Amino acid sequence: MPYRSVFRSDLFSGRTVVVTGGGSGIGRCTAHELAALGAHVVLVGRKPERLATVAAEIVEDGGAASTHACDIREEAAVQATVAAIVTARGRIDALVNNAGGQFPAPLALINQKGFETVVRTNLVGGFLFARECFVQSLRDHGGAIVNIVADMWNGMPGMGHSGAARAGMVNLTQTAALEWAPAGVRVNAVAPGWVASSGLDTYEGPTRHLIPKLREAVPLKRLATEAEVSAAIVFLLSDAAAFITGETVKVDGGAPLASSLWPTPDHDRSRPFEGFHRAVVPKVLRGAED
Repeated sequence: MPYRSVFRSDLFSGRTVVVTGGGSGIGRCTAHELAALGAHVVLVGRKPERLATVAAEIVEDGGAASTHACDIREEAAVQATVAAIVTARGRIDALVNNAGGQFPAPLALINQKGFETVVRTNLVGGFLFARECFVQSLRDHGGAIVNIVADMWNGMPGMGHSGAARAGMVNLTQTAALEWAPAGVRVNAVAPGWVASSGLDTYEGPTRHLIPKLREAVPLKRLATEAEVSAAIVFLLSDAAAFITGETVKVDGGAPLASSLWPTPDHDRSRPFEGFHRAVVPKVLRGAED
């Protein structure tokens, strides 16, 4: 079964799209969809074995992919990686700035090293990769960038370091959209809420026990699928979004709107879009469903 995208199959034919954090979760799903739509997908991440696995999946499904291992927090490594991609592919047409990570902790228990590490991953690394893709390729011919942020509109209790970094990336998206518009480069962001992806299985302790209850705080009473986030990313990269720049699209089921003053009764009326043929339900959610 191929990827069941809502977009036409040749949408990105002949284009090279870089996906950071492409070895798992949203990045993996987005890479599959882009490849199914004709793009040559360049997977970037810190773990070569994960990248190789996803690249093999894409090739098995009839798509084209290559991989480059890189720690996006290291400026020299990012510069060298983007240069290698341009050398191999000739140009970069788009970037999905997806790599990121965090750990749960209240602010009072986060030390300086932990805070700075998360900010470097979710903000500094994203800046470095976007800048190098622009300087080394995109400014010569135009293109599109989509930065992946998060639902942090009402603060991010328990992950204040990540919330601060993601809010910074939203502002950076707006600045880059203005500065890079004369080069024909559009810059937008997608803010996923809670997504049923492999990342949920990385959490332990109290956070893990909370995950099956997250749906209760979402007006649509479910978590997003990876394909629903990928669809928003693909749209913003496409020519149909040619007049959209500097915007952040929320894919969160309305979670920031939830209010104790207007509680949403439990329901099952929201039907998920299951476009990703290789999607796997996270283990932490299987227990709640079985």
